[in-house]
Amino acid sequence: MNSSEIFTLALGLAEPWYVSKVELIEGEQSKKELHLWLSFTRGYRFTFGTKEYTTYDTIDKTWRHLNFFEHLCYIHANVPRVQTEENKTIMVEVPWARKNSGFTLLFEAYSMLLIEREMPVSSVSQTMHATDPRIWRVFNHWVHKAVNKIDMSKVQHIGVDETSKRKGHNYITQFVDLDTRKTIFVTEGKGASTFEAFSKALIEKQGKVENIKAISMDMSRSFISGALTHFPQAGIIFDKFHIFKALNEAVDMVRREEHKENSLLKGHRFTLLYSKKNLSPKKKMELDTLLMTYPTIGKAYGFKESFADIFNECTENSVLRLKRWCNIVEQSAIKPLVDFVTMVRSHMFGIKNLFDMRNVNNGILEGLNSKIQLAKKRARGYVNTENFKYMVYFVTGKLKLDYPHETL
Repeated sequence: MNSSEIFTLALGLAEPWYVSKVELIEGEQSKKELHLWLSFTRGYRFTFGTKEYTTYDTIDKTWRHLNFFEHLCYIHANVPRVQTEENKTIMVEVPWARKNSGFTLLFEAYSMLLIEREMPVSSVSQTMHATDPRIWRVFNHWVHKAVNKIDMSKVQHIGVDETSKRKGHNYITQFVDLDTRKTIFVTEGKGASTFEAFSKALIEKQGKVENIKAISMDMSRSFISGALTHFPQAGIIFDKFHIFKALNEAVDMVRREEHKENSLLKGHRFTLLYSKKNLSPKKKMELDTLLMTYPTIGKAYGFKESFADIFNECTENSVLRLKRWCNIVEQSAIKPLVDFVTMVRSHMFGIKNLFDMRNVNNGILEGLNSKIQLAKKRARGYVNTENFKYMVYFVTGKLKLDYPHETL
């Protein structure tokens, strides 16, 4: 058995394809490269549609394959074209690579496997000896293919969140099916138009606008406008994460005002932001000292804790308790908290739905966002918005990727 026959078996080639030539060539930096030339049986009839055709002409093609030992490997072939009865010239599909790709399927599959194992694309590029843009094209192709198969026919409760591809840079908005806990749509921007884009995608993927019963999101005006315009029948729910974030910012503003006159408050920002039950014994003692020493901060912290109790208990009386809480805070005249109360009152309709629709799990968004932030950290941010969109699908969409796992 000669080298050509050995590589024909190693590559799993079947009729009419076989390895016709093998060469070890000196490439860049005096490193040896393995080049394999594939040929097809003369006179073979290729199937297109329901008919068979002989070769009309051939086109020379080259693909990167997985390394053989330490050698970069390239596959070359004169790919046949056939001419149909309608005088259309069609290139035959080869079994080792997809159309318009410069890599073999096995090369792409291994690259995807590395990414699935949480290796950044830049590291995959180095491992596979290929440029970042080429690996991104492979990644985007297979993710895009999986995204096209997303079925939205049963979607009823959605969560909406925005995130930037890099700190302070362009935003994307993700729409999450809260029942299946996976991202089903990602679009560029963070305005009301993102809801229009989602409504179109919903219809295209067997979903119905009228089936959407609840939308969990932050309190941005553009999101509210988009939801009311394109999903008027859906109940708007403001998620707890953003509500408590606004409250913590108000409490921290109180601390900063006090800190201007009291340097002892330096370094205690997180002591005040955490719930007392989550603090270490040492931090609890520090907290008690702060609350007794600075009455205004003590009041602010007490309001924060009682606010949390209302949401954690979540009873039929929660809305009434919240309104009473707002009245008491207003009487305190602590400006940052009074401003927070103003925000709560103006968004009461969505906060009320948070209590009324307790069965809608809107805490999922925070968990998915942490996955996105981790992906951003590994990649040190994203320059290309399209790449970022597909990475969000990849890490939060529970996609069924069908890249070939057992093929050349």
